[in-house]
Amino acid sequence: MPGYFWRRFRTDMHLRLPLSGLALLFACALHAQDRFTVSGYVNDSTSGEALIGASVFVQEIQKGVPTNTYGFYSVTLEAGTYTFVVRYIGYADLQRTVVLNADRKLNLLLRPTVTEMKSVEVVGEKRVSNTESTAMGRMDVDVQKLQTLPALLGEVDILKTIQYLPGVKSNGEGNSGFYVRGGGPDQNLILLDEATVYNASHLFGFFSVFNADAVKNIELIKGGMPANYGGRTASVLDITMKEGNSKEFHGQGGIGLISSRLTLEGPIVKEKSSFIVSARRTYIDVLTKPLINKDSQFAGSGYYFYDINAKANYRLSDKDRFFLSGYFGRDVFTLKGNEPGSPDFNIPWGNATVSGRWNHVFGPKLFMNTTATFSDYKFRFDGGQDEFKFKLFSGIKDYGLKVDLSQYPNVRHSLKYGAQLIRHIYTPSTVDVSSGDTEFNIDTPSKLNANELAVYAMDEFDITDQLRMTAGVRLSAFAHIGSFREYLLDDEGNATGTRDYGAGSTVKAYQGLEPRLALRYRLDNTSSLKASYNRNLQYVHLASFSSIGLPTDVWIPSGKNVKPQVGTQYAAGYFRDFADHLFETSVEVYYKDMENLIEYAEGAQPQDNGNTNYDAQLVFGNGYSYGAELFIKKRTGKLTGWVGYTWSKTMRKFPDINDGKEFPSRWDRRNDLSVVASYELNKRWTFGATFVYSTGQATTLPVQRYWIEQRLVSQFSERNGFRMAPYHRLDLAATLLNKETKRKKDPVTGEVTEVPRKYRSSWTFAVYNAYNRSNPYFIYFDTEGSIGNGDLRVVAKQVSLFSVIPSVTWNFHF
Repeated sequence: MPGYFWRRFRTDMHLRLPLSGLALLFACALHAQDRFTVSGYVNDSTSGEALIGASVFVQEIQKGVPTNTYGFYSVTLEAGTYTFVVRYIGYADLQRTVVLNADRKLNLLLRPTVTEMKSVEVVGEKRVSNTESTAMGRMDVDVQKLQTLPALLGEVDILKTIQYLPGVKSNGEGNSGFYVRGGGPDQNLILLDEATVYNASHLFGFFSVFNADAVKNIELIKGGMPANYGGRTASVLDITMKEGNSKEFHGQGGIGLISSRLTLEGPIVKEKSSFIVSARRTYIDVLTKPLINKDSQFAGSGYYFYDINAKANYRLSDKDRFFLSGYFGRDVFTLKGNEPGSPDFNIPWGNATVSGRWNHVFGPKLFMNTTATFSDYKFRFDGGQDEFKFKLFSGIKDYGLKVDLSQYPNVRHSLKYGAQLIRHIYTPSTVDVSSGDTEFNIDTPSKLNANELAVYAMDEFDITDQLRMTAGVRLSAFAHIGSFREYLLDDEGNATGTRDYGAGSTVKAYQGLEPRLALRYRLDNTSSLKASYNRNLQYVHLASFSSIGLPTDVWIPSGKNVKPQVGTQYAAGYFRDFADHLFETSVEVYYKDMENLIEYAEGAQPQDNGNTNYDAQLVFGNGYSYGAELFIKKRTGKLTGWVGYTWSKTMRKFPDINDGKEFPSRWDRRNDLSVVASYELNKRWTFGATFVYSTGQATTLPVQRYWIEQRLVSQFSERNGFRMAPYHRLDLAATLLNKETKRKKDPVTGEVTEVPRKYRSSWTFAVYNAYNRSNPYFIYFDTEGSIGNGDLRVVAKQVSLFSVIPSVTWNFHF
């Protein structure tokens, strides 16, 4: 009997399913015929630049979508007549009436409402409401007019602006390094046109490698990281270069106290292809050379850095666009000892990146971007004294391929999915030592090869008008592969033999799931609650001997002993707008767990990597961080700016450090306050000011000193058991813009009229550390007195880098 009923059920279903399936398909087809898609690009009307994050809003349904990184948007609606309103900070609103009875392509041009040299909002969300999106801990930095803010030595620095945001901490006086929600410097993914930048600073961290004149948009994500990003556990800093003016030729630049810069851009084929080239160089070495006597001990010594950005794009068709961009930068520090026995060394280091991207529109609802990237970071130290020669070099090189697809089913729903493959080639600290004709037999570590693969999918969906969800998952895998020589070590770390892995063979492999979830619940038109959860895996690590980012820091892969870092973060927040979105506020709280962190063992040195494994000097541990962040911002008007405050606690625990007891991280700053303001007095004068305050840096100091056998022996505190004095500083700036017009006399009639200038220029006067605060950079100990007199004592002395520093910069645009 059961068999009879099963056969009858299958027969009935075979007859009914085709009929019901056809009916369903027919109903869907009829419904689809009533829905059509409007898609296209939003661009600047004067330059042709794509506008990232512009809001395309449909008034009739009170919903909208943002444009993507390439200015593309897609909206699917039922047939009818709609009013589209397009908004973008610094541009006039554009309103279009669209009669929708078929799929339509609609490219939109927005007109700037301010001149290029005029002050605009520095940090914003491109008019996408603070309360609408599911994004948490996400900020865009508009770099059009960073020149109005004070800067060290007049050198505009994008990364220092990032440090003014809550949850982002500075690494110290003048340093461009940044640390996000308790994470280390290696836990920030820094992308330049989707290529990874491994060392983002010049001059040992005092200036960033990013020339603001060549950059169009910066997006910082410090919480709720979307699934299309991976490989780091703390944050993403996604930097997009300008595309170049496709309508007419322009140039801009500046001359400052320590460097000058020049940017040229224009069409290759008008309104179809464009280019931009930007270069920058310091000239401290050139200016000081005539002042140094040829017979001086250090004549010929010097330091300089330079960088070059270039980008070109070509519109192959209405559906295809190609972009090619590159960056090359170098620091060179040289010390020439001209006396017998004096040292002589040369230290060059720097980054190179290349990105090739192809956009293709498959249809009004499907957009694809394919990216091929190359990234190379190198450091080299060549030094010597008399016949002794010492060389140290390290680096990392990446080859990457990535495909991203964006799908827009309807106005309430958007999908994104893709895959990424990266080939890593690491050069750990490699040592070469010789004395005269004698070369020391030091086995240099072989280059380390690894493959990293990831696939992801994410969905942003309006469940109801109040509840929006962004859910995603990323599946990543990593393999350390040969060729590789492993040293077999005994319990004391001495090599007893070797094991060789052939080319392509797997030394160690890891994989894991990285779920991401963000929710937004809208309380009313001006406020919302948000929450997010994300788990991130990081397969590359930065081994550092210093608390500041130095070029001697070494990138290493996960392997047999080095496990992938795991970061798990929970966050929640309340977001509210006031006075018709003139003011935006938010309060966020977060908790983050960090596993498999690395540090160098106490006493380790970079030159000790010979004849041993690359991970032999490392120790491993875990950490956690939690805190609260407050952000208040005034968006527009004569006075703009923000106040950011963070309270946080960041701790570490390593079995081999501090006797296994928990200790504060070197980046633990309990209180951090930033105030940024810009005031436009009139069309020519703009004033800027920044104030920062933070708890002093945690450090380890000796608590007692003993004389033992004529030697001074120190007993130290627990790891990071002391705090330096608090850090605080006020910077001021004033920018004077030349007149927009000039007088011109008609040679025939003698009539004098006002005509626009062909070029614009401005002077920026700035004062760094206006009230001359002596902020601590580091503390060292010295002795005063003598044993013979019985008054020998050890005293702590503070080193401060900068007092009041005035600067002046001339900027121009033509």
